[in-house]
Amino acid sequence: MRNFGMKRALLGAAIAALAMNASAAQAATATGTAKAKILRQITLTNTSDLQFATIISGATASTVAVSTAGAATCGAGLTCTGTTTAANFNIAGTNGAVVLVGGDSSVTLNGSLGGTMSSTLSYSATSVTLGATGGSFQVGGTLSVGANQASGDYSGTFNVTANYQ
Repeated sequence: MRNFGMKRALLGAAIAALAMNASAAQAATATGTAKAKILRQITLTNTSDLQFATIISGATASTVAVSTAGAATCGAGLTCTGTTTAANFNIAGTNGAVVLVGGDSSVTLNGSLGGTMSSTLSYSATSVTLGATGGSFQVGGTLSVGANQASGDYSGTFNVTANYQ
């Protein structure tokens, strides 16, 4: 009986050794790669304002439009004089990166002597691919001028955004 017990113990040890070898033979390894892409922080600078020029209001409401290229269209019943410009924004960041641009869709202009006017805004692009010197976009708008609009200097601020795609 002693031999039988010894054989049984040896057999158990052999089976355990085979099981350990079998799991070691099935083990596999692989490597992974950690990556990171660093982009320069975006800077956004306003270099010119949206300028509707000087407007002489009339007896009926009308509009003055300034395109994103700066060209003006003076509505019926209004007289427009002086220089018009679209707002211009310069973007600095990583060369070759795509930047999504946008912002407010309208702005309210408040008069220095009372009164308000509103302008819808239009953007020259929804995205800009940055070059070695950055990129830019322009904002134009259509100003709603009331009948016999109150005199004064009108101004209002609007927000624009630029984010990496």
